[in-house]
Amino acid sequence: MESIGLITYDTTHLKTEQFLLGTTVTDKDYTLYALPFVQRKPRKVLFQHRPNQTQAAHSRSLAEYLEIPYKKVAEDTDIDNHHDLYIVLGAGILSADFVRGKKILNIHPGVIPASRGLDSFKWSIVDNKPLGVSMHYIDEEVDAGELISVVPTPVFVEDTLDSLARRHYQIEMDLLCDFEKAMNNRSNPFEGIEIGEARMRMPLSIQETLSQTFEEYKSKHACNS
Repeated sequence: MESIGLITYDTTHLKTEQFLLGTTVTDKDYTLYALPFVQRKPRKVLFQHRPNQTQAAHSRSLAEYLEIPYKKVAEDTDIDNHHDLYIVLGAGILSADFVRGKKILNIHPGVIPASRGLDSFKWSIVDNKPLGVSMHYIDEEVDAGELISVVPTPVFVEDTLDSLARRHYQIEMDLLCDFEKAMNNRSNPFEGIEIGEARMRMPLSIQETLSQTFEEYKSKHACNS
């Protein structure tokens, strides 16, 4: 049986809940590693493109319910090294010491390598780039490890920012929950796409133009236009 280390936070966490309760891959030996969760300083956001990740069960409660070993760790280098594969459910940037020599699977809500870094959903719209979700292995560079599969997010003329963001997040979770299928059937409809820079959080000044930019984006990318 393949041994898999799941990396998350020691807190209530929606993505962890959705994976553990929704994954189609159950014939694995899972261990859940919980890193400390540090609450970020509140910042103003004009458009919230992802659901509130704190509105969920605690990672420990989920592990107990599913009878999965739960190990609270102070930092990523405290995570055991013996697993065949690691999957990121929740974590900041992992250290080079931990990443080195491991197969660490991550789901990124953007088309790699065009859309890298934070707020990929918003930046894809502003930069007029295709929208999609990427599965890749982590290396020491941000969103630049070996690409496994990319799933496009369809855009429709009827979409609002909210409806598209909901669909985009659902595709992210579907890809994560069915990770083994994606690993065994690699697909990338964006082969050869131009490499983009790794982005930081989108400033409010740009978020203020997002609604107008979105209408222009749909005129180019909607599949039923």
